[in-house]
Amino acid sequence: MSDVLHFSGVSVLREGATLLDDLDWDVAEGERWVVLGPNGAGKTTLLQLASANLHPSRGEATVLGETLGAVDVFELRPRIGLSSAALAERLPARESVRDVVLTASYAVVGRWRERYEHLDSERADELLDALGVRHLATRRFGTLSEGERKRVQIARALMTDPELMLLDEPAAGLDLGGREDLVRRLGAIAEDGDAPALVLVTHHVEEIPAGFTHVLLLRAGRVVAAGPLDSTLTAAHLAETFGIPLELARSGPRWAARAT
Repeated sequence: MSDVLHFSGVSVLREGATLLDDLDWDVAEGERWVVLGPNGAGKTTLLQLASANLHPSRGEATVLGETLGAVDVFELRPRIGLSSAALAERLPARESVRDVVLTASYAVVGRWRERYEHLDSERADELLDALGVRHLATRRFGTLSEGERKRVQIARALMTDPELMLLDEPAAGLDLGGREDLVRRLGAIAEDGDAPALVLVTHHVEEIPAGFTHVLLLRAGRVVAAGPLDSTLTAAHLAETFGIPLELARSGPRWAARAT
């Protein structure tokens, strides 16, 4: 399998602060990664690199075979599906839900003069249906609940049939029912062999969907551990990552942690 992401000795420095420090990381086709770490660990910075929205200060970052700094990122970004709070803030509140999904085809936010085929609208509706929000297609995006917005963003991220999909804390702010429904739907995507490589960022092991294969644990911009989920996600690694003693339990494909 070829590398979807290849980071070698990557550091990101901003105003004297080191956000990522000498990071090595590889994501191959078909892999589903969860990135865990506390606030300030560098998770969002990592996704900015992976989404071609940031260049490393040192080291080499390759995304979908293209080296950042030596590629037109405006051609690269449409190959990447992204769902994040920062992107959600840019989506027009008055836009219809269907149009929020459709505009991903041109990597823009807000309808302007683009033209879409009937097949584009059909695909948008199919994705909304898969995320359980097709009945909201004609609603204005700004009228949706937080959980509904999260699902629409994920449908948008899938619209271009991306080669890489990045999810930045997709369950943040959801109640228990909303979180569990979203985690279940993300698990269905992860278990689909035709789905793109996935990277999901979260603070909580409880939000790891079924079907995820690998984990990267970050603390203060450095890698604590990285590798297959079953062998790498341990109580010891988790405690080192979050800086407190923790118990880790597993029930089927789901995980739970608490302080000891």
